Amino acid sequence: MATVESAGERSGGAARTRPRSVPVSVAVWLAAAGLAVFALLRAAGLERGYPLVPVLAFTPYVLAASVVPLVAAAVLRRWAALAATAVAVVVLAVAVVPRAVPFGITGAGGPELRILTVNVLGGGADPAAVMAAVREREVDVLALQESTPDMLARLFAQGLDDLLPHAVDHSAPSVEGTSVHSVHPLTDLGDAGEGVSAFAMPTARVEVPGWEGVLEVTAVHPYPPIDASYTAHWRAGLRALPAAADGEALRILAGDFNATPDHAELRRVLDSGYVDAASVRGQGLAGTWPSSGPLPRVAIDHVLVDSSIGVGDVAVVPVAGTDHLGVFARVTLPEGR
Repeated sequence: MATVESAGERSGGAARTRPRSVPVSVAVWLAAAGLAVFALLRAAGLERGYPLVPVLAFTPYVLAASVVPLVAAAVLRRWAALAATAVAVVVLAVAVVPRAVPFGITGAGGPELRILTVNVLGGGADPAAVMAAVREREVDVLALQESTPDMLARLFAQGLDDLLPHAVDHSAPSVEGTSVHSVHPLTDLGDAGEGVSAFAMPTARVEVPGWEGVLEVTAVHPYPPIDASYTAHWRAGLRALPAAADGEALRILAGDFNATPDHAELRRVLDSGYVDAASVRGQGLAGTWPSSGPLPRVAIDHVLVDSSIGVGDVAVVPVAGTDHLGVFARVTLPEGR
């Protein structure tokens, strides 16, 4: 007896055997491959030169956007592409998510220091806004990048030298200048970036009353990686920074690093014995540049402290007239040093 195949059965069979769309498969695989390459570059620290270095600064945004190809591969049942995308997402998440999870020492038992770093945009920042931040946060140590003699004169007119009477002044009439100001006595130890192409990066010894240890603060400002030559200078500037764990002094690095922890060069600095104060408090994804505009904000301004130093409050601080947000950190030095 002959069997009769229903229309529904015929259509179901056709659905089961319908070929997949080649353009869709190609698009899914291109997205998976691009994400996998990006994850490999980030995990292995393979970014070299321009434009890979500035692109890596946007790793948190790439992680956030990766949900799109992940969901697309799942919905379209491209299982191999889904597996490749999922692996890349996990690699990026391992790199990024810990910055949003508090960890480390919040109090070390010794004297407290309140630190603020601000890039004042070649002296373009509003001195009243800088002073308001200093007063509101009761700052003990202030690091200014792109400070000019004129900017310092305007800050002194607003009372900076009354609040923070000690200074290591490496200001310059351009974006090259940097200065450190403190309520405690300072000794100028020279420029950490001397001998390499970098903006001024003065190091100051801070004499903290009642504490017998040696504390050094470096105001950091390597060149930005905006083209091939500047990227080479950027790397040299970061490599010129003093390591934390050399046994001679406790060190703090504060400033505009033009780098995020997604850059292998900044991770190299951290691995010498520093921790990022913002990440200790679970705020490591808070962007600091640009302060406004269409570009996604990235975290390139930091306060890095020796891992034995406790980190209390951390905040990004708006300052009118500059394209950077300042970074404030309240830290405590180890007891008994």
